Amino acid sequence: MSSLASMRYGQGGQRQGGFTLIELMIVVLILGVLMAIAIPSYNRYSIKTRRATAAACLLERGQLMERYYTTHLTYVGAGAPAQCDGVENFYTIGWDGGTAPTARAFSITAVPKAGQTADTECATLSLDQAGARGVTGTGSAAVCW
Repeated sequence: MSSLASMRYGQGGQRQGGFTLIELMIVVLILGVLMAIAIPSYNRYSIKTRRATAAACLLERGQLMERYYTTHLTYVGAGAPAQCDGVENFYTIGWDGGTAPTARAFSITAVPKAGQTADTECATLSLDQAGARGVTGTGSAAVCW
């Protein structure tokens, strides 16, 4: 038996187990294609999930502002909006432009930071005393909220 044949076949002429280089390359190619599809899809899903969390945080902070208004009949003196759990690494929650609320008006924003800046469709989310929802990105408030 030649040396090539002895590498491929064991004693007794039985084929040895294992993978050829071509088989391994096909598996690597298939995995590469799957990852090229899965990773961007996962990133889009993560961005949308964090945006929904930030929107919920703004709504909660808006409700707290309305509660403050019903007891004080003014927004002046209300504490700065606090960060919500799960949002602090991706959004900064605060007054719009750093401007404190007036007696009859407020505007709270969620400004993206870190990995969330890739969300160009919605970018900064905002909410005011009338419940008007805004965005600074290319998308509409109906899509982003």
